[in-house]
Amino acid sequence: MMWPVCCLRFPVVTACLWREAGEDRWRVGEIEYPDGESDPDGSTHLFALLVDPSPEVFQRFAEDYYDVPVDLDAVRHVYALRPLTQEVVTALNADLKLEDLAEDLAASRYPSAAA
Repeated sequence: MMWPVCCLRFPVVTACLWREAGEDRWRVGEIEYPDGESDPDGSTHLFALLVDPSPEVFQRFAEDYYDVPVDLDAVRHVYALRPLTQEVVTALNADLKLEDLAEDLAASRYPSAAA
């Protein structure tokens, strides 16, 4: 079963970056990466949604994570913060009803057509 966009669970990650006063960039510790790896520490994968928070990137993430097709128009609807409707909820998860999301929508202050 696919969760709605507002209820996704993500892996827990610990990362250490710092930026000292007067510096123009963030720092990381000295790490020896293996040769030939395109993403040796996994940061590109882990932070992809932060680096490019577009509906298209989220759609690819969700399709990979849930191994199901994800409706790009529904994702764009959510990213635009347009009121959530049953039609959009069904496009993301046919087993879920809009009213099932009432607590999550209220907690996140996400607009809903039912509100």
